[in-house]
Amino acid sequence: MNTQPTTAQQLQQIARLWPDLHDALGDRTQHAWPPPQLRDYIAGLDRHDTEQAEYDRWQAAALRALERSPEQLGTRPVPISLRVHDTMRATEAALLDTADRIARSVQRAPIQPPPPARAAIAHTRGERLVWADRARRIEQARQDSADPRRWHATGAGRTAIRAALWLSGRASGSSGPFRPLSAVEEQHLARVAAGALARIEAVLDLADNRRELTAEHPCQCGGTIEVYGGAGAQPVARCKGCGALWSEGGVVAA
Repeated sequence: MNTQPTTAQQLQQIARLWPDLHDALGDRTQHAWPPPQLRDYIAGLDRHDTEQAEYDRWQAAALRALERSPEQLGTRPVPISLRVHDTMRATEAALLDTADRIARSVQRAPIQPPPPARAAIAHTRGERLVWADRARRIEQARQDSADPRRWHATGAGRTAIRAALWLSGRASGSSGPFRPLSAVEEQHLARVAAGALARIEAVLDLADNRRELTAEHPCQCGGTIEVYGGAGAQPVARCKGCGALWSEGGVVAA
């Protein structure tokens, strides 16, 4: 039985998938859903006969259009996938903002060191104990401030991966200089995690997709066409009326 991943698991998955986004950044073949080739093919069904000669003419026109596409040119003004780039930028901004907000609410302030004091030579056992206790408190404050479990609103380390892992720790209630999340904070973090993971899985084609085409692209029988695929599967379209099935290569079944 499939179970819904927890918020902590979703955030860990975001961290694991982030390097894949960097790899996909240079792949400009990423497309919005549904795939434009399949969408354009289906849109052409009401303008052509189902005979092979008509399909061959449509396919040749599509290939010519592809050859004229700027993406086929040798010199590319933007050598990255803008869709992946926008997803990474929006997701990182959401994770960092959420980490900042939650840290301000749940993260305990660092332990303050003792006030400065003039150095002096300890002549008695009591004085030595006082200075030893002072040194201990200074070190305790230093370690608490430098605790790697803390989230910092400035400085280095403000990355999407670290934000996702830090938020995962808050979602799972890991120990540290924090109080537990409130119910409202848990709900907010759950929405952010689910939305961010959905965006990443969509741009990496890891999630199942299913969408109905608009009324402008009906089947020849007048029925509604539904496109589905994703998660590595080849996109396929199916008429909910007559059951006709298409792929990007043509009619699969009618």
